[in-house]
Amino acid sequence: MASGGNGTGTAGGDSQATIAQRTWELSNNIETISAVDEIYHYDRQQQQDILTTKPWERDPHFFKDIKISALALLKMVMHSRSGGTLEVMGLLLGKVDGNSMIVMDSFALPVEGTETRVNAQAQAYEYMTAYIEAAKQVGRMENAIGWYHSHPGYGCWLSGIDVSTQLLNQSYQEPFVAIVVDPTRTISAGKVCLGAFRTYPKGYKPPSEEVSEYQTIPLNKIEDFGVHCKQYYSLDVTYFKSSLDRRLLDSLWNKYWVNTLSSTSLLTNAEYTTGQIFDLSEKLEQSENSLGRSGIIIGSDPHEKKGEDKLAKATKDSCKTTIEVIHGLMTQIIKSRLFNDVSCQNNRSPASEAIDVVMENPS
Repeated sequence: MASGGNGTGTAGGDSQATIAQRTWELSNNIETISAVDEIYHYDRQQQQDILTTKPWERDPHFFKDIKISALALLKMVMHSRSGGTLEVMGLLLGKVDGNSMIVMDSFALPVEGTETRVNAQAQAYEYMTAYIEAAKQVGRMENAIGWYHSHPGYGCWLSGIDVSTQLLNQSYQEPFVAIVVDPTRTISAGKVCLGAFRTYPKGYKPPSEEVSEYQTIPLNKIEDFGVHCKQYYSLDVTYFKSSLDRRLLDSLWNKYWVNTLSSTSLLTNAEYTTGQIFDLSEKLEQSENSLGRSGIIIGSDPHEKKGEDKLAKATKDSCKTTIEVIHGLMTQIIKSRLFNDVSCQNNRSPASEAIDVVMENPS
Protein backbone atom coordinates (compact mmCIF):
# COMPACT_ATOMS: atom_id res chain seq x y z
CA MET A 1 0.00 0.00 0.00
CA ALA A 2 1.54 3.25 -1.14
CA SER A 3 1.40 6.42 0.88
CA GLY A 4 1.76 10.06 -0.07
CA GLY A 5 1.87 13.48 1.47
CA ASN A 6 -1.90 13.76 1.46
CA GLY A 7 -2.64 10.46 3.14
CA THR A 8 -2.51 6.72 2.49
CA GLY A 9 -3.18 5.70 -1.12
CA THR A 10 -6.05 3.45 -2.15
CA ALA A 11 -6.50 0.84 -4.85
CA GLY A 12 -8.30 3.37 -7.02
CA GLY A 13 -5.37 5.77 -6.83
CA ASP A 14 -7.21 8.40 -4.77
CA SER A 15 -5.61 9.52 -1.52
CA GLN A 16 -7.56 9.57 1.71
CA ALA A 17 -7.36 13.37 1.63
CA THR A 18 -9.00 13.41 -1.82
CA ILE A 19 -11.74 11.05 -0.69
CA ALA A 20 -12.31 13.14 2.45
CA GLN A 21 -12.49 16.29 0.31
CA ARG A 22 -15.09 14.73 -1.98
CA THR A 23 -17.09 13.61 1.05
CA TRP A 24 -16.95 17.14 2.47
CA GLU A 25 -18.14 18.59 -0.84
CA LEU A 26 -21.00 16.09 -1.03
CA SER A 27 -22.01 16.73 2.60
CA ASN A 28 -22.29 20.44 1.88
CA ASN A 29 -23.95 19.99 -1.55
CA ILE A 30 -21.22 21.88 -3.42
CA GLU A 31 -22.22 22.17 -7.06
CA THR A 32 -19.57 21.89 -9.79
CA ILE A 33 -20.01 24.46 -12.56
CA SER A 34 -18.13 25.27 -15.74
CA ALA A 35 -15.10 27.56 -15.52
CA VAL A 36 -16.60 29.64 -18.35
CA ASP A 37 -19.88 30.02 -16.48
CA GLU A 38 -21.32 33.52 -16.26
CA ILE A 39 -20.83 33.45 -12.50
CA TYR A 40 -17.08 33.98 -12.99
CA HIS A 41 -17.52 36.93 -15.33
CA TYR A 42 -17.46 40.37 -13.70
CA ASP A 43 -19.51 42.96 -15.59
CA ARG A 44 -18.56 46.36 -14.22
CA GLN A 45 -21.42 48.17 -15.99
CA GLN A 46 -24.01 45.67 -14.75
CA GLN A 47 -22.82 46.10 -11.17
CA GLN A 48 -22.85 49.88 -11.53
CA ASP A 49 -26.42 49.80 -12.87
CA ILE A 50 -27.54 47.78 -9.84
CA LEU A 51 -25.86 50.24 -7.47
CA THR A 52 -27.61 53.11 -9.26
CA THR A 53 -31.14 51.63 -9.19
CA LYS A 54 -30.83 50.27 -5.61
CA PRO A 55 -33.76 47.82 -5.85
CA TRP A 56 -33.27 46.73 -2.21
CA GLU A 57 -34.52 50.14 -1.04
CA ARG A 58 -37.96 49.42 -2.57
CA ASP A 59 -38.05 45.83 -1.35
CA PRO A 60 -36.39 45.05 2.02
CA HIS A 61 -36.67 41.37 1.10
CA PHE A 62 -35.09 41.88 -2.35
CA PHE A 63 -32.19 39.45 -1.93
CA LYS A 64 -33.47 35.88 -1.70
CA ASP A 65 -30.37 33.69 -1.83
CA ILE A 66 -26.60 33.66 -1.69
CA LYS A 67 -24.11 31.56 -3.64
CA ILE A 68 -20.73 30.94 -2.00
CA SER A 69 -17.64 29.53 -3.70
CA ALA A 70 -16.15 26.43 -2.08
CA LEU A 71 -12.86 28.29 -1.78
CA ALA A 72 -14.43 31.13 0.23
CA LEU A 73 -16.32 28.60 2.35
CA LEU A 74 -13.22 26.60 3.26
CA LYS A 75 -11.28 29.77 4.11
CA MET A 76 -14.08 30.91 6.42
CA VAL A 77 -14.25 27.52 8.15
CA MET A 78 -10.48 27.30 8.65
CA HIS A 79 -10.32 30.85 10.00
CA SER A 80 -13.25 30.22 12.35
CA ARG A 81 -11.69 27.00 13.65
CA SER A 82 -8.39 28.77 14.29
CA GLY A 83 -10.15 31.12 16.71
CA GLY A 84 -11.19 28.30 19.04
CA THR A 85 -13.72 29.65 21.54
CA LEU A 86 -13.05 33.25 20.51
CA GLU A 87 -15.03 35.00 17.79
CA VAL A 88 -13.18 35.90 14.59
CA MET A 89 -14.12 38.19 11.73
CA GLY A 90 -13.49 38.51 8.01
CA LEU A 91 -14.69 40.15 4.81
CA LEU A 92 -16.46 38.77 1.74
CA LEU A 93 -15.69 39.74 -1.86
CA GLY A 94 -18.30 39.22 -4.55
CA LYS A 95 -21.06 40.70 -6.68
CA VAL A 96 -24.82 40.79 -7.24
CA ASP A 97 -26.78 38.91 -9.88
CA GLY A 98 -30.49 39.72 -9.81
CA ASN A 99 -31.90 38.62 -6.45
CA SER A 100 -28.76 36.63 -5.66
CA MET A 101 -25.61 37.66 -3.84
CA ILE A 102 -22.49 35.82 -5.01
CA VAL A 103 -19.44 35.40 -2.75
CA MET A 104 -16.31 34.69 -4.79
CA ASP A 105 -13.68 35.00 -2.04
CA SER A 106 -13.20 35.75 1.65
CA PHE A 107 -10.30 36.87 3.80
CA ALA A 108 -9.60 37.13 7.52
CA LEU A 109 -9.30 40.45 9.33
CA PRO A 110 -6.72 41.14 12.06
CA VAL A 111 -9.18 41.75 14.89
CA GLU A 112 -9.25 40.69 18.51
CA GLY A 113 -12.46 38.99 19.56
CA THR A 114 -13.91 37.71 22.81
CA GLU A 115 -16.17 34.75 23.47
CA THR A 116 -19.23 36.92 22.81
CA ARG A 117 -18.30 39.68 20.38
CA VAL A 118 -15.84 40.86 17.76
CA ASN A 119 -15.34 44.40 16.45
CA ALA A 120 -13.06 45.78 13.75
CA GLN A 121 -10.67 48.58 14.67
CA ALA A 122 -8.64 51.07 12.59
CA GLN A 123 -5.92 48.49 11.83
CA ALA A 124 -8.53 46.11 10.40
CA TYR A 125 -10.00 48.81 8.14
CA GLU A 126 -6.54 49.67 6.78
CA TYR A 127 -5.83 46.00 6.11
CA MET A 128 -9.24 45.64 4.45
CA THR A 129 -8.59 48.52 2.04
CA ALA A 130 -5.09 47.28 1.17
CA TYR A 131 -6.33 43.73 0.50
CA ILE A 132 -9.14 44.83 -1.82
CA GLU A 133 -6.77 47.12 -3.75
CA ALA A 134 -4.21 44.31 -4.10
CA ALA A 135 -6.95 41.95 -5.34
CA LYS A 136 -7.95 44.41 -8.05
CA GLN A 137 -4.35 44.66 -9.21
CA VAL A 138 -4.33 40.94 -10.01
CA GLY A 139 -7.64 41.05 -11.85
CA ARG A 140 -10.10 40.28 -9.05
CA MET A 141 -12.53 43.14 -9.58
CA GLU A 142 -15.16 42.08 -7.05
CA ASN A 143 -15.96 44.53 -4.28
CA ALA A 144 -16.71 43.94 -0.61
CA ILE A 145 -20.17 42.40 -0.45
CA GLY A 146 -20.40 41.44 3.20
CA TRP A 147 -18.68 40.25 6.35
CA TYR A 148 -18.52 37.04 8.30
CA HIS A 149 -17.83 36.16 11.91
CA SER A 150 -17.99 33.08 14.10
CA HIS A 151 -20.33 31.96 16.86
CA PRO A 152 -18.35 29.15 18.53
CA GLY A 153 -20.85 26.65 19.89
CA TYR A 154 -24.07 28.67 19.91
CA GLY A 155 -25.47 28.53 16.40
CA CYS A 156 -25.92 30.77 13.39
CA TRP A 157 -28.03 33.86 14.08
CA LEU A 158 -27.49 37.57 14.69
CA SER A 159 -27.07 38.97 18.19
CA GLY A 160 -28.07 42.50 19.13
CA ILE A 161 -24.55 43.76 18.40
CA ASP A 162 -24.50 41.90 15.07
CA VAL A 163 -27.85 43.44 14.08
CA SER A 164 -26.54 46.95 14.86
CA THR A 165 -23.35 46.29 12.88
CA GLN A 166 -25.26 44.94 9.90
CA LEU A 167 -27.75 47.82 9.95
CA LEU A 168 -24.82 50.25 9.82
CA ASN A 169 -23.22 48.31 6.96
CA GLN A 170 -26.46 48.24 4.98
CA SER A 171 -26.88 51.98 5.49
CA TYR A 172 -23.52 52.90 3.95
CA GLN A 173 -22.12 49.89 2.05
CA GLU A 174 -25.06 48.30 0.23
CA PRO A 175 -25.32 45.65 -1.03
CA PHE A 176 -23.99 43.90 2.09
CA VAL A 177 -24.64 40.55 3.79
CA ALA A 178 -23.75 39.07 7.18
CA ILE A 179 -22.58 35.47 7.41
CA VAL A 180 -22.25 33.56 10.68
CA VAL A 181 -20.19 30.35 10.99
CA ASP A 182 -20.25 28.00 13.97
CA PRO A 183 -16.90 26.16 13.89
CA THR A 184 -17.67 24.08 16.98
CA ARG A 185 -20.87 22.62 15.57
CA THR A 186 -19.14 22.20 12.21
CA ILE A 187 -16.55 19.92 13.85
CA SER A 188 -19.24 17.95 15.67
CA ALA A 189 -21.63 17.58 12.75
CA GLY A 190 -19.09 17.06 9.95
CA LYS A 191 -21.05 19.59 7.86
CA VAL A 192 -20.50 23.34 7.76
CA CYS A 193 -22.86 25.16 10.11
CA LEU A 194 -23.39 28.51 8.36
CA GLY A 195 -26.13 31.12 8.02
CA ALA A 196 -26.44 34.24 5.83
CA PHE A 197 -28.58 37.20 6.93
CA ARG A 198 -29.76 40.68 6.01
CA THR A 199 -31.43 43.14 8.37
CA TYR A 200 -34.69 44.99 7.77
CA PRO A 201 -34.74 48.81 7.78
CA LYS A 202 -35.57 50.42 11.12
CA GLY A 203 -39.30 50.58 11.70
CA TYR A 204 -40.08 47.91 9.09
CA LYS A 205 -42.47 45.19 10.21
CA PRO A 206 -41.89 41.97 8.29
CA PRO A 207 -44.92 39.97 7.11
CA SER A 208 -45.72 36.72 8.84
CA GLU A 209 -43.16 34.17 7.74
CA GLU A 210 -43.09 30.42 7.81
CA VAL A 211 -41.50 28.92 10.89
CA SER A 212 -37.78 28.56 10.24
CA GLU A 213 -35.90 25.35 10.85
CA TYR A 214 -35.32 24.76 14.57
CA GLN A 215 -31.81 25.20 15.87
CA THR A 216 -30.40 24.70 19.34
CA ILE A 217 -29.84 27.97 21.22
CA PRO A 218 -28.16 27.89 24.66
CA LEU A 219 -30.32 29.24 27.49
CA ASN A 220 -27.93 32.12 28.15
CA LYS A 221 -28.37 33.26 24.52
CA ILE A 222 -32.11 32.69 24.07
CA GLU A 223 -33.11 36.16 25.26
CA ASP A 224 -30.68 37.90 22.88
CA PHE A 225 -31.87 35.64 20.06
CA GLY A 226 -35.57 36.21 20.76
CA VAL A 227 -35.38 39.99 21.09
CA HIS A 228 -33.75 40.51 17.68
CA CYS A 229 -34.90 37.55 15.59
CA LYS A 230 -37.58 39.64 13.79
CA GLN A 231 -35.11 42.32 12.75
CA TYR A 232 -33.45 40.25 10.03
CA TYR A 233 -34.12 37.38 7.66
CA SER A 234 -32.02 34.52 6.36
CA LEU A 235 -31.01 33.86 2.75
CA ASP A 236 -31.01 30.46 1.08
CA VAL A 237 -27.38 29.31 0.88
CA THR A 238 -25.79 27.23 -1.90
CA TYR A 239 -22.15 26.46 -2.71
CA PHE A 240 -20.29 26.12 -6.01
CA LYS A 241 -16.85 25.33 -7.40
CA SER A 242 -15.10 24.91 -10.76
CA SER A 243 -11.79 23.76 -12.18
CA LEU A 244 -10.52 27.32 -11.64
CA ASP A 245 -10.69 26.74 -7.88
CA ARG A 246 -9.13 23.27 -7.99
CA ARG A 247 -5.48 24.09 -7.29
CA LEU A 248 -6.19 26.59 -4.52
CA LEU A 249 -8.88 24.36 -3.06
CA ASP A 250 -6.52 21.36 -3.01
CA SER A 251 -3.79 23.41 -1.35
CA LEU A 252 -6.14 24.68 1.34
CA TRP A 253 -7.68 21.25 1.81
CA ASN A 254 -4.29 19.68 2.60
CA LYS A 255 -3.99 22.02 5.58
CA TYR A 256 -7.59 21.41 6.64
CA TRP A 257 -7.19 17.63 6.25
CA VAL A 258 -4.06 17.51 8.42
CA ASN A 259 -5.89 19.41 11.16
CA THR A 260 -8.85 17.06 10.86
CA LEU A 261 -6.68 13.95 11.08
CA SER A 262 -4.63 15.23 14.00
CA SER A 263 -7.64 16.21 16.12
CA THR A 264 -10.80 14.63 17.46
CA SER A 265 -14.10 16.36 18.08
CA LEU A 266 -14.48 14.30 21.28
CA LEU A 267 -11.51 16.15 22.77
CA THR A 268 -11.62 19.41 20.81
CA ASN A 269 -15.28 19.91 21.67
CA ALA A 270 -15.22 18.31 25.13
CA GLU A 271 -16.06 21.60 26.84
CA TYR A 272 -18.77 22.31 24.26
CA THR A 273 -20.36 18.86 24.75
CA THR A 274 -20.30 19.26 28.52
CA GLY A 275 -21.94 22.67 28.15
CA GLN A 276 -24.60 21.18 25.86
CA ILE A 277 -25.47 18.51 28.43
CA PHE A 278 -25.61 21.07 31.25
CA ASP A 279 -27.76 23.37 29.10
CA LEU A 280 -30.04 20.44 28.28
CA SER A 281 -30.50 19.60 31.98
CA GLU A 282 -31.57 23.21 32.67
CA LYS A 283 -34.04 23.14 29.78
CA LEU A 284 -35.51 19.86 31.04
CA GLU A 285 -35.86 21.37 34.50
CA GLN A 286 -37.66 24.40 33.06
CA SER A 287 -40.03 22.23 31.03
CA GLU A 288 -40.72 20.12 34.12
CA ASN A 289 -41.56 23.24 36.11
CA SER A 290 -43.86 24.49 33.34
CA LEU A 291 -45.68 21.18 33.19
CA GLY A 292 -45.87 21.04 36.98
CA ARG A 293 -47.59 24.43 37.19
CA SER A 294 -50.49 23.12 35.12
CA GLY A 295 -51.30 20.75 38.00
CA ILE A 296 -54.23 18.52 37.35
CA ILE A 297 -56.01 20.95 35.04
CA ILE A 298 -57.00 19.17 31.86
CA GLY A 299 -57.56 21.01 28.59
CA SER A 300 -55.88 23.84 26.75
CA ASP A 301 -53.96 25.25 29.68
CA PRO A 302 -51.31 27.69 28.30
CA HIS A 303 -48.73 26.59 30.89
CA GLU A 304 -49.17 22.98 29.84
CA LYS A 305 -48.77 23.80 26.14
CA LYS A 306 -45.70 25.91 26.86
CA GLY A 307 -44.21 23.10 28.92
CA GLU A 308 -44.86 20.57 26.17
CA ASP A 309 -43.23 22.89 23.63
CA LYS A 310 -40.14 23.27 25.81
CA LEU A 311 -40.01 19.50 26.31
CA ALA A 312 -40.22 18.89 22.54
CA LYS A 313 -37.35 21.33 21.93
CA ALA A 314 -35.28 19.73 24.71
CA THR A 315 -35.86 16.35 23.06
CA LYS A 316 -34.52 17.72 19.75
CA ASP A 317 -31.49 19.17 21.54
CA SER A 318 -30.86 15.82 23.21
CA CYS A 319 -31.00 13.97 19.88
CA LYS A 320 -28.64 16.49 18.30
CA THR A 321 -26.05 16.18 21.08
CA THR A 322 -26.24 12.37 21.00
CA ILE A 323 -25.75 12.26 17.21
CA GLU A 324 -22.76 14.61 17.43
CA VAL A 325 -21.06 12.46 20.09
CA ILE A 326 -21.73 9.28 18.09
CA HIS A 327 -20.35 10.99 14.98
CA GLY A 328 -17.16 11.88 16.86
CA LEU A 329 -16.79 8.33 18.17
CA MET A 330 -17.33 6.81 14.72
CA THR A 331 -14.74 9.16 13.23
CA GLN A 332 -12.17 8.10 15.82
CA ILE A 333 -12.87 4.42 15.21
CA ILE A 334 -12.46 4.87 11.47
CA LYS A 335 -9.13 6.64 12.03
CA SER A 336 -8.06 3.83 14.34
CA ARG A 337 -8.85 1.25 11.70
CA LEU A 338 -7.05 3.20 8.98
CA PHE A 339 -3.84 3.98 10.82
CA ASN A 340 -3.55 1.48 13.68
CA ASP A 341 -5.36 -1.72 12.84
CA VAL A 342 -3.71 -2.06 9.41
CA SER A 343 -0.48 -3.29 10.96
CA CYS A 344 -2.04 -5.21 13.81
CA GLN A 345 -5.02 -7.14 12.47
CA ASN A 346 -4.46 -9.87 15.05
CA ASN A 347 -4.38 -7.39 17.91
CA ARG A 348 -7.62 -5.50 17.42
CA SER A 349 -8.46 -2.53 19.59
CA PRO A 350 -11.42 -2.55 21.99
CA ALA A 351 -12.89 0.34 20.00
CA SER A 352 -12.85 -1.70 16.79
CA GLU A 353 -14.47 -4.68 18.51
CA ALA A 354 -17.11 -2.37 19.97
CA ILE A 355 -18.03 -0.89 16.60
CA ASP A 356 -18.28 -4.40 15.12
CA VAL A 357 -20.91 -5.22 17.71
CA VAL A 358 -22.80 -2.01 16.90
CA MET A 359 -22.68 -2.67 13.15
CA GLU A 360 -23.82 -6.27 13.55
CA ASN A 361 -26.63 -5.32 15.95
CA PRO A 362 -27.82 -1.86 14.83
CA SER A 363 -30.99 -2.11 16.91
